[in-house]
Amino acid sequence: MAATTVVTTTTTTRSPTTTKYPTTTRSPTTTKYPTTTKYPTTTMSPTTTRSPTTAATTFMTSSRRTTSVTSDVNSTPAPTTALTTAATTKATPAVQQTTAPVKGFNLEMTVQLNKTFTDTLNDPQSAAYNDLKNTMNEVLMNKYEGITGFIGASVTGFREGSIFTDFVVETTEVKTAEFAKANKEFSEAVNSNIAPVIGSVTALYNSEDELGFTAPIYTGNSMTLVCKPRNINVGQISSVEWTLRGRVIKQLGRRTITLNPITGSVLKIKKAILLDIGLYQCTLMGDVLQVIKKIDVTGNDIQQAPIIESKSQINVRCLGTEGQTESLVCCVQSPFKVNWFKDSPNPFDAGFTENGKQFCRTYKRPLGECGGSTSLELTCKVDNLEYRRVTTLNIFVESFTCQDADHGDGRQGDTSIKECPTGQEGDKSAECDDGEWRLLEDTCVIKEIKELLVSSEELQVKDVPDFVEGLSKDVKEVKKEVRESPNTISTIVEILGNIADFPTLVVNQPVIESVLQTVDVIIGDDSRESWTVLNANENNNASSDLLGSMELLSDRIIGTFTVETDAILLNRSTFDDSFYLNLNSSVVLNISNTGFPNAAITTVTFYTLNNVMPVRNTSLFNTNTNNTDPVNALNAAVVLIKVNETIQNITLSYAKINTTLTQDPQCVFWNFTLFDNRGAWDSDGCEFVSDINDTVTCRCDHLTSFSILMSTGIPEELRTILDLITYVGVGISMASLVICLIIEGYVWKAITKNSTAFMRHVSIINTALSLLIADICFIIGAFIADNPAENPGPGKSYDVPVEPCSTATFFMHLFYLAVFFWMLVSGLLLFYRTVMVFSHMSKSVMLAIGFLLGYGCPLIIAVVTVAATAPGNGYIRRKEACWLNWEQTRALLAFVIPALSIVCINIIIVIVVLFKMLRRGVGDAAQRDERHTLVVILRCVAILTPLFGLTWSLGVGTMLDSRNRGLHIVFALFNSLQGFFVLVFGTLFDSKIRSILARTSPTTSTGPNTTRRTSGGISPTGLNWFHRLRGRRYVYRVSETANSGSAGASESFSNI
Repeated sequence: MAATTVVTTTTTTRSPTTTKYPTTTRSPTTTKYPTTTKYPTTTMSPTTTRSPTTAATTFMTSSRRTTSVTSDVNSTPAPTTALTTAATTKATPAVQQTTAPVKGFNLEMTVQLNKTFTDTLNDPQSAAYNDLKNTMNEVLMNKYEGITGFIGASVTGFREGSIFTDFVVETTEVKTAEFAKANKEFSEAVNSNIAPVIGSVTALYNSEDELGFTAPIYTGNSMTLVCKPRNINVGQISSVEWTLRGRVIKQLGRRTITLNPITGSVLKIKKAILLDIGLYQCTLMGDVLQVIKKIDVTGNDIQQAPIIESKSQINVRCLGTEGQTESLVCCVQSPFKVNWFKDSPNPFDAGFTENGKQFCRTYKRPLGECGGSTSLELTCKVDNLEYRRVTTLNIFVESFTCQDADHGDGRQGDTSIKECPTGQEGDKSAECDDGEWRLLEDTCVIKEIKELLVSSEELQVKDVPDFVEGLSKDVKEVKKEVRESPNTISTIVEILGNIADFPTLVVNQPVIESVLQTVDVIIGDDSRESWTVLNANENNNASSDLLGSMELLSDRIIGTFTVETDAILLNRSTFDDSFYLNLNSSVVLNISNTGFPNAAITTVTFYTLNNVMPVRNTSLFNTNTNNTDPVNALNAAVVLIKVNETIQNITLSYAKINTTLTQDPQCVFWNFTLFDNRGAWDSDGCEFVSDINDTVTCRCDHLTSFSILMSTGIPEELRTILDLITYVGVGISMASLVICLIIEGYVWKAITKNSTAFMRHVSIINTALSLLIADICFIIGAFIADNPAENPGPGKSYDVPVEPCSTATFFMHLFYLAVFFWMLVSGLLLFYRTVMVFSHMSKSVMLAIGFLLGYGCPLIIAVVTVAATAPGNGYIRRKEACWLNWEQTRALLAFVIPALSIVCINIIIVIVVLFKMLRRGVGDAAQRDERHTLVVILRCVAILTPLFGLTWSLGVGTMLDSRNRGLHIVFALFNSLQGFFVLVFGTLFDSKIRSILARTSPTTSTGPNTTRRTSGGISPTGLNWFHRLRGRRYVYRVSETANSGSAGASESFSNI
């Protein structure tokens, strides 16, 4: 009876199934078991059935990727043969036997010899090459010819590294125990007869079988690759290595690797992306053998998934008109197509447009009758695929308060969700608030950049150079979109952080150049608004993270070179002992006398990092938000400095970015640990040296990232109100001073009949005159100078004209000082008449002393100030206003010190006078005198306090604390109204002047009793209207006996 073999197989393959060797069968074999696989089978070695019940088969298979293979075969693997499939058969009397030439497979093997490699071993024709090859071949044949299935063995070449000897063993099967024994004996023989062996003998089998693969078809789906030691016995599998495009795959993020010591390994990748395309390789490490299997995943296996673009929410008002519709638009990239659905498998009848790149379907939804507010959900679905997007149509009957082209229509409190621009994923949500859509959240990010973030999380250190080069190219291609997308910028910063986190990364010039080109895109001026959004988000710390990544990378730079982009300059060099470098005139770096030979230094200058870094520092009290300091500004390039030695003295000179900022320069560095590790500017270890010619010099005792903060002066929100206060106040002040001088001239003769009254009114007149001239000079100076707060403009120069501004400043300095010195004259007069009661000084002497103090001292101080500071161009401020210089020469001290000194002197005088008056009011004084003393005390305080210039103390306060809004407002108010104060407290509060102005005739009596008069002979009874205005019914009068020269205090205080 003939032998019968029944095989039922259904196969779909990309390549045919080929039987390379005939089969010898001694008994019939029936294949019964079904199998589903992606591998077609090619039989390459004979199958021999040696008994009636067991068919022992040794073969090698080669397959291409398949859709499915179904076989009805029952299988039991043989325990000792790797390339064997044993099948249970039924014996038959007939025997069929076929013989063929034996052909096996190659095992690529290597052994390392501890012997010096010579160039002759690279030449197959050389005697040395052939001698060593023949010797090794003899040992190979001797040790491996005894293994089962052995066909042959030969040396294929030599490599350097001591001597690596590559050879091939051809066999039809592998038995791990005997193969391990052969390897050991071969190694011992080589060690004894040729050279010592380093390590062990390695064997590698490159399988022609592809990896098992479940394709995701579209991005976002999962993919699986299976690596099994199919048809070969590798023994116990100890480990596995997966690679993609030659780079090792680690089990991170989306990728999961599992290993079974018997069956092999599986690689699963979640949410596949286009970057997952490439050649995959799996290496299984067995006891004595490594097996390599590969597969090339192409663009046909992973295609871009449909990207549906439609509004997630549409608000529409139902007008109740017949035929009112709302257009719903849904688009997808070609070649996909979409349709609109609602509660039915049948699509709506909707028109479409197609331009070769995009397919759009527009459905005009009828709104029907307006029965009240309602919501409808409509679905846009890709044809023949389960990709869809739902749009909610909100129909209202109320009118809308928010109307916008981007977010559409909405009522108060409504939320709008807007899709991202083409090429980005995420969305933008906004809320209707007071008639405007207020952005709540923006999660839009460019898809390519998001995929690069995923790749960076699975990156290997050896892959970094190619990755950063690709990142730089991709970012530059979409740089406009990148700069306008805060989330994309944040994603790029996260990518750079992943790169910087490699502790073993060696950063050479190409790597850092690619990184800097990427950073250059995201820190430009066009990205300022995006960084403002990022810094306002307390959950985002992208700015600090970016600077931190750059510090980490700069620590690992090797070599000496310079890299320059539009916004960044990197210099890597070495120095001995001292170092000086001018970084494009933006920063000058000086390190002196370090004592270090051949020290390596890296400097990275960021010209536009003021767009990026928040201006928060340790003076802010709110540590829970990312709010920045509203007064300070980052006013120089940020320079990052790294030296491979400890440096304790470094000098930095910065060119100001905004030369209109002149106040309070602070030398700072970025401290990553402040504000719960969010980072802030810190001045610890840095000190301010000078601010000359728009260059700020600092000295620090450590290295990191440095810059300068400068005060913007008056807080922005106060400028308008302060300007209003100043201009209105100065106008009132000047008018008041003119009125004061007119009144003093009108009443001069009536009120200057004694020397004390004479000098008091001389002081008042000259105080008013000096202040009036100073105010006029102030207006002239303001007209000469160009202030950026009043006349802003990009690139505008606010340098003051030196000669006219110096003239105006000189006279302002002179006459403002004169105001204070005439105040001092009034104070000294008060002191003289109160304390030195019995002393007498003529009018001419007092007048001479008064003018010498009032004008002589200010003139001397003003002239000396000009002589000391003008030759070095340090007399006046260089920008914005005509006034004394502070930053370079401290010329302003020539005004501040005399003014505050006079204030202190007059305060002391007031205290002494009050003390003397109180002492005189006790004892024998009559009740009337007591009351008079009280009135005089009140009048002294009311007159002297504003005249002693306490207003200018507030000015010093604004210099010390420029952020104090109260100080700014009070100083502007009091300073601009000084003339008004002089009029009120110096002139109108004088009862005599009020009597004269009221034009009241003196009252006399013909009777025996005389009527009491004031010392000037004017009765105050006609001033009842003014008394009522002041809340007083009567005015105290002083006896006419005060005419005597010794009357002293009574006369003095009545006339002051």
